[in-house]
Amino acid sequence: MEYRRLGRTGLKVSEVCLGTMTFGTNNWGIDENQSREIFGLAVEAGVNFFDTANSYADGRSEQILGKLIKERGNRDKLIVATKVFNPVGSDINDSGTSRWHIISEIENSLQRLQTDYIDLYQVHHVDRETPTEERLRALDDLVHQGKVRYIGCSNEYAWRLCDALWISETKNLARYESLQPKYNLLTREIEEEILPLCKEKEIGVIVWGPLAAGYLTGKYKPNQSPPKGSRLDYTQATMDGFLEARTQNTIGLLGGIAKDLGKSMAEVALRWILAQDTITSVIVGATKVEQIQSNVGCSGWELEKDLVLQLNEVSSVSPRYPHSMEKDMHLRRASAVNMPIREEE
Repeated sequence: MEYRRLGRTGLKVSEVCLGTMTFGTNNWGIDENQSREIFGLAVEAGVNFFDTANSYADGRSEQILGKLIKERGNRDKLIVATKVFNPVGSDINDSGTSRWHIISEIENSLQRLQTDYIDLYQVHHVDRETPTEERLRALDDLVHQGKVRYIGCSNEYAWRLCDALWISETKNLARYESLQPKYNLLTREIEEEILPLCKEKEIGVIVWGPLAAGYLTGKYKPNQSPPKGSRLDYTQATMDGFLEARTQNTIGLLGGIAKDLGKSMAEVALRWILAQDTITSVIVGATKVEQIQSNVGCSGWELEKDLVLQLNEVSSVSPRYPHSMEKDMHLRRASAVNMPIREEE
């Protein structure tokens, strides 16, 4: 297992982060004993980074993770990340990132995780109702109290992240050191503004959904029902998007590369993400032993640049305005003065 710094901090986390949303989840999730096996395999593979949330499985995910860490007796060696925002009760204030909710939920998470500090406390979703400064001051207080060591955010807009960083800098508050966005070969929107911002501001990027809900593992087939017990089988989600030409072409190339390299499709898909600039870690979930074994296999090797470029090309999407205009103007300018054409970042 290889390790990377979390943004500009000195904290080092494994390239693979074990996501524990499946811990304690009914139907497509796993029970405590199964979670123990998955957790143990991850630790033995060198994973030191674990992600959960106060709302996962109604708190059971945090409870199980906390119990498993206590059983191992290695809390000081592991990096535990959890999140706050989602509804955890029926009261009007039982969700969001108000000072009231943050202060309440940090205590609940600490209790469930059986720890006295959280390594990385993340805002789970965009909160348009709570002023950014209120949220940051509450989080800053937790850092000064020693209950939280670093703070981060998830599913955030680039402009809102930039605004939060400015407030932290000008008000001398703890700043977001990480962002947790959705990113994979089939979902590349963050390349337009979010990744460049994170690179500029040295924000660690912890990717969720790196396998596109299993599409990039090869387990779903066109015109076939999802495998029994899979997430798509449980949620009855449509597979219409699977039939798009771009999706089929991407999965086809990914499968071919994986076969040539003697790797699983998951390993190559995850390695492609880790080959991108600014990425800190990929969050992987698992309900089966073979899944965690395959997922941790993405660390410790490099995907050749030519293969990265091939996957970039087959999965590319047309840039949106104003990025489309910038690209067009650069091409015109380069043509007019015989400049070299700039490579896409």
